[in-house]
Amino acid sequence: MTEPSVRAAGASAGPSALSASAPDNGARTAALVAMIASAGGVGAGLSLGLPLLALVLESRGITGSWIGLNTAVAGFAALAITPFVTPLAARIGAMRLLIGALLTTAVALIGFYFATDFRLWFPLRLVFHGALGTAFVLSEFWIASLAPGARRGLVMGIYATVLSLGFAVGPLILRFVGSHGFLPFGLGAAIIALATIPVLFARGQRPDLHQTGKRRSVFAFVVGVPIASVAALVFGAVESGAMAILPVYGLRLGLEEGQAALIVTAAALGNVALQIPIGLIADRIDRVTVLVACALAGLAGAFVIPLVADRFPALLAVVFVWAGIIAGLYTVGLTHLGARYSGANLAAANATFVMMYAVGMMAGPPAMGLGLDAFAPHGAILVTAVFFLAYLAVVAIVRAGSRDGARA
Repeated sequence: MTEPSVRAAGASAGPSALSASAPDNGARTAALVAMIASAGGVGAGLSLGLPLLALVLESRGITGSWIGLNTAVAGFAALAITPFVTPLAARIGAMRLLIGALLTTAVALIGFYFATDFRLWFPLRLVFHGALGTAFVLSEFWIASLAPGARRGLVMGIYATVLSLGFAVGPLILRFVGSHGFLPFGLGAAIIALATIPVLFARGQRPDLHQTGKRRSVFAFVVGVPIASVAALVFGAVESGAMAILPVYGLRLGLEEGQAALIVTAAALGNVALQIPIGLIADRIDRVTVLVACALAGLAGAFVIPLVADRFPALLAVVFVWAGIIAGLYTVGLTHLGARYSGANLAAANATFVMMYAVGMMAGPPAMGLGLDAFAPHGAILVTAVFFLAYLAVVAIVRAGSRDGARA
């Protein structure tokens, strides 16, 4: 929507996962640019499509509860499909599966326009988000495979930045084309389908899915890399919850609707601005330290935001920094996976990462919503502190139980 037992030395010595035995640096860089561009296109199409679906359902008179229930299918779809992504990619090829997933996502988005019966939106959601989850698992695996060890953090930071920019573009497009008629659906589907073109330019640098040793289950990686896995869960919970609840939080503070929307914009801009610096830091110091710092910043922000809530410029500034730093949980997590694993194991580890993010997506919004109602207006923000505290507790337990940090 990540720890270093490997540390700096392990990261630079990480094995290549490319199909070529000695890939040319120029070809690798070109393939990286292509794959990151593809991910940005998917982000733009997705960020246009998701609010579009909610607006269309609202215009059709569907209640908020049913809209929320239909949207929640996204998390279940991601959980259901990710264990099968690696075996499917090994069987039919990563490039074919990725292109097929992107085209399926595009077709499913158009399907929503023609599905006037709301009941059809549930299987369509399964197809749409299942294909989308497949695309993200493969894209992130491919990018991590291509990233050179000494610059893996920088590469993943660039990826996260481009993806965030893509997410920022979609709503702007929707603002100009509106939510009525076929145009927004067709435009979103076209953007996602066009994201297949850069993939073709990376075909000479396809990732190697050769399995060495016994195949590990997706769930085994939760135990194998617990600090990374739980980082994905916590970020999924906080990010999805914040995107859904921050506008309502702003209204509960007494802000106008436009001002409340700016809180989300500040969070998105923070994601764009800070991922490359965080990635660079992760290339230079122990990545567990970076992850702990991100969680501590998230914890501190959860208590600072209520203190500045009555000063709108200060609120925007704090949310900008807070959201940008906690997004490092995802960026650094992906960086670590690429340093620690290769081949089929890297694909399975990425699948686990996406699954844990999906679990967080299902936990965060309802928890923050309950907090908002129970302890208005700041309860939603304070709930995020619970997630960060839980993460820091996991880190402490894992590190205390591992003398050399190998499981981190």
